[in-house]
Amino acid sequence: MVSIRVSRDEGTDTDIALPSYETAGAAGADVRANLPDRGYVVLAPGARALIPTGLRVEIPQGYEIQVRPRSGLALKHGITLPNTPGTIDSDYRGPLGVILLNAGTEPFTVQHGERIAQLVVAPVLQAVFEEVETLDETARGSGGFGSTGRG
Repeated sequence: MVSIRVSRDEGTDTDIALPSYETAGAAGADVRANLPDRGYVVLAPGARALIPTGLRVEIPQGYEIQVRPRSGLALKHGITLPNTPGTIDSDYRGPLGVILLNAGTEPFTVQHGERIAQLVVAPVLQAVFEEVETLDETARGSGGFGSTGRG
């Protein structure tokens, strides 16, 4: 188990729960909106907004936090994250905000305290990128974007 240290931004609602796993087998911890005025934000269809969580995190080196959409919000309302998965690097200490996009057909109201995204803690490997003259051949070769089947 990895420990993630969390602090709250000044003036945020301390009654809003820290990120939490809703079931024993959950991979993602739900994070909640922590709006400065304790109000709401309305997202028109096609609109996006940076929703504050009121949190800052300290992630151990060698890990990242991936920010992912919640499937229920996506299916029922078309609410997603345009940069999914978003990455929070281990050396970032700024405020944690979630970019929400309304890909649905109706306005969506983000309520103070509402679960808006999932945080997935994952290990990170850094690579050394080495320039070479040629690459090894494979059966697939340069085929991409649907070259191996439909889609």
